[in-house]
Amino acid sequence: MGEIWRYRDLILLFVWRDFVAYYKQTILGPLWYLIQPILTTVVFTVIFGNIAKLPTDGLPPFLFYLAGNTVWVYFSTCVTSTSDTFAGNAAVFGKVYFPRLSVPISIVISNLIAFGIRLGVFLAFLVYVMLKCAEVQVTWWALLLPVLLIIMAGLGLGFGIIISSMTTKYRDLQQLVGFGVQLMMYGTPVIYPLSSVDAGLRWLLLLNPMTPVVEVFRFAFLGTSALEPVYLAYSFFCMLTALVIGIVAFNHVENTFMDTV
Repeated sequence: MGEIWRYRDLILLFVWRDFVAYYKQTILGPLWYLIQPILTTVVFTVIFGNIAKLPTDGLPPFLFYLAGNTVWVYFSTCVTSTSDTFAGNAAVFGKVYFPRLSVPISIVISNLIAFGIRLGVFLAFLVYVMLKCAEVQVTWWALLLPVLLIIMAGLGLGFGIIISSMTTKYRDLQQLVGFGVQLMMYGTPVIYPLSSVDAGLRWLLLLNPMTPVVEVFRFAFLGTSALEPVYLAYSFFCMLTALVIGIVAFNHVENTFMDTV
């Protein structure tokens, strides 16, 4: 960790590179950070709200889905982006030395900037809805947003570098990452509230460490049904566990990965 701190300037350069290069040579450029969450939420509202008629705890469907999408996209992007660390940066890793963990850390931070933009979009719609009706209320749990960010970033980084460490030998895993993250979304209350799930199956969803994060975020900004704090503590414990396992595996693989990548 001390070495990571000494190379913090390099991490900031990686952050700028990732953020700027993501939509480089596109017509709309950074506007995609605004367009994507809105278009995705519109699709969710039409398919899951209007066609499938899934409940939204009495909240405006667009705002309900936008809240879940805001949280989920940050986590899923962190996982998928960091899972390709070794394979995607083999050319650089083989030429010059620097802490390899700098790359996935920079990806998580650059995605945090994009999350800030999506959060701004969500808050803009939230203010609009609050001015139109009284169905939505912001609770004091909104002060826990930094904690939610730490949990999401830690989970995304931990799971991502675990997968990255494994894909140096098992390339098939890289093909399954996107599919697995998509399946995990349906096991997370992104398109439905946890309260709508049968009590006999609710415990299964609560094993997913992202479930408390999404539910607490909605409760904090929309005033939905509250979740016991112990579940958020469980998510924090899972985040620490994923980080420890991921860092140990990552440091072990970085010494030999050039022989297999």
